[in-house]
Amino acid sequence: MSVLCVGTLAFDTVETPTDKRERVLGGSASYFSYAASFFTPVRVVGRVGHDWPDDFTRRLTQRGIDFQGVAKDLSHKSYFWHGRYRNDFQDRETVAIELNGFEDYKPTVPAAFSDSEIVFLAASAPHVQLQTISQCPNRKLVFADTVDMWIETTRPELLKVLSQIDGLLINDIEARQLTGEHQTVRAAKAIRRFGPDWVVLKKGENGCLAVGPDNVMISLPGYPTDSLRDPTGAGDSFAGGMIGFLCQSFCTRDSAWTPSDFHPALLHRALLHGTAVASFTLSDFSLNALETLEKADIERRVTEILAMLSGT
Repeated sequence: MSVLCVGTLAFDTVETPTDKRERVLGGSASYFSYAASFFTPVRVVGRVGHDWPDDFTRRLTQRGIDFQGVAKDLSHKSYFWHGRYRNDFQDRETVAIELNGFEDYKPTVPAAFSDSEIVFLAASAPHVQLQTISQCPNRKLVFADTVDMWIETTRPELLKVLSQIDGLLINDIEARQLTGEHQTVRAAKAIRRFGPDWVVLKKGENGCLAVGPDNVMISLPGYPTDSLRDPTGAGDSFAGGMIGFLCQSFCTRDSAWTPSDFHPALLHRALLHGTAVASFTLSDFSLNALETLEKADIERRVTEILAMLSGT
């Protein structure tokens, strides 16, 4: 079983209090797909510009990530984001965004991808997310992410997305922005009223909180680390680890899976794996940390988190 991901493939320029990297491989789909590839095959739908390096494609496809849904736009450059982190690494300023034609992008899901049952709509324009959903007739589980820009500028379309998905991953600041609720649990419950059964709030170094049906709540701390270098992509890596683990779990079943197989105990394990993967991403810029990672490293970190939670 493969997970289908649609999102941005981008150049990132990142400034932190101690360092800077210019025009490195970034984008929500890049981080998600690489993280998910530790657990399951990944299919990517997206666009790149005429300036997109072959090396960036190679770094992703050598993980077995299927790139046949990525279109090359010869009339535009690739998506570009420039961000600057302040001293606490929590507060981030967007210095510049260049959509470079992405605002007009219309995703095309290849026929070979149309049987995808698990779909992740990484942070991208809501019209791209909606058009992707409509081209996945066999979808059983759809999760999405979003960011402040789309909440501010395309709220009506974003609400349409929320009405058609099973789960939303969103950071706590953006959840408050979307709902007007300043308490995190209330914000998550307000988002559920827009449509998704599950809301996973990403809280940076404070971990995550999942809120679902029947008032189910799952809370996990972040993995404590002193090796933070660049938080960019940690949230997308968290999503990739979480949803990749779900796909892996469904693949091991003897019979066909149904959405009812997605239950709190399974989600708890998936959140642990997402947390573990994200804790590696932030230790270096771009995909550098993930590219030196083995799946065994992820499982060891999951074990460490469980020991930390149990106090052993």
